[in-house]
Amino acid sequence: MPSTLPDGEAVPPDGALPSSAYAGVGQRPFGFYLHVPFCAVRCGYCDFNTYTATELGSGASQATYADTARAEVRLARRVLGERDLPVQTVFVGGGTPTLLPAGDLGRLLAAVRDEFGLATDVEVTTEANPDSVSRDSLAQLREAGFTRVSFGMQSAVGHVLATLDRTHDPANVARALGWAREAGFEGVSVDLIYGTPGESTADWQASLDAALALRPDHVSAYALIVEDGTRLAGQVRRGELAAPDDDDLADKYLLAEQALAAAGLQWYEVSNWSAGPGQRCRHNRLYWQGADWWGVGPGAHSHVGGTRWWNVKHPAAYAARLAQGRSPGHAREVLTDEQRRLERVLLGLRLVAGHPLADLHDAGRAAAARAVAAGLLEPAAYTEGRAALTLRGRLLADAVVRDLVD
Repeated sequence: MPSTLPDGEAVPPDGALPSSAYAGVGQRPFGFYLHVPFCAVRCGYCDFNTYTATELGSGASQATYADTARAEVRLARRVLGERDLPVQTVFVGGGTPTLLPAGDLGRLLAAVRDEFGLATDVEVTTEANPDSVSRDSLAQLREAGFTRVSFGMQSAVGHVLATLDRTHDPANVARALGWAREAGFEGVSVDLIYGTPGESTADWQASLDAALALRPDHVSAYALIVEDGTRLAGQVRRGELAAPDDDDLADKYLLAEQALAAAGLQWYEVSNWSAGPGQRCRHNRLYWQGADWWGVGPGAHSHVGGTRWWNVKHPAAYAARLAQGRSPGHAREVLTDEQRRLERVLLGLRLVAGHPLADLHDAGRAAAARAVAAGLLEPAAYTEGRAALTLRGRLLADAVVRDLVD
């Protein structure tokens, strides 16, 4: 979740949505994103809305955060009314969610369950730093109803982790995954980052090998992006570190695809691979397919029925709004039909199934035909009426998408 917030129209103090947003609520999948904005150390590459203890200031506390966030879950119930909305997915992200006690994370999930109910096959994920969990805490999370855990491995190479300001011991990843398996989690995922300054091809191969040795159910592999305002951006600007190289990123993506596919993991989104359809992250698919979700926490974004809004950034301001009985919403926008179509195309094209050609304008369908000829879209999918990326197309996904939506 980015640390910067866009402008938009004001959110009413009671958080009420425009009447248009309520149309179809309950007919689309519905999920919750629960943001925990705390980190032990701020990583130099991170642009997310996170805070260390020294940055919190007065009026915000990790100790009281669960109660504050539960208040927003209750607000969500009031805003959405008595509609039947069993929650399909819950994703707890950060920050480092597991800096909170497992009991607090369990109480957050319980608030969602109590106010909305959970689908019988609900997916409940938490992100975790390998250093911020124990055998007992993972067992408590599983008992509380969490079904999936995603560990921030990033790299298995010490000097790469140091450049990223990651403080965990690489050896702790295997131990944490073992505890998660022991606790009975239905899905265990690892996150990797490639393209860090100073990372060699051999370093990246070592990280892939180490990750696959753990036999994860799911792997996310993201190219490093140098975000403005981060410590890493300053280091690159001053010439202390080299900026990521596009050719190097492409080579490392191909290496990841080769290694992950050989291990039986199938890509289903440009940066995500799973051991099978049942191990795909359903919560992320909810975003990619334009469904409805409520984002709880400072800076969290929500979307219901074409209305998107985002909360105030700082935990103290967030807590103050809720203590006053007010929505923590900072601003919102009501998407036009064309904006929603563009988002469907932008996100749908990143998925293995691709996106219906019928959702493209004439110029976009013409561009799709050219992309097939150029080897960027799958010919078989095209004949079935879908635009689906080839491996080469994945490397150039942003450019392909721009051509299809222009």
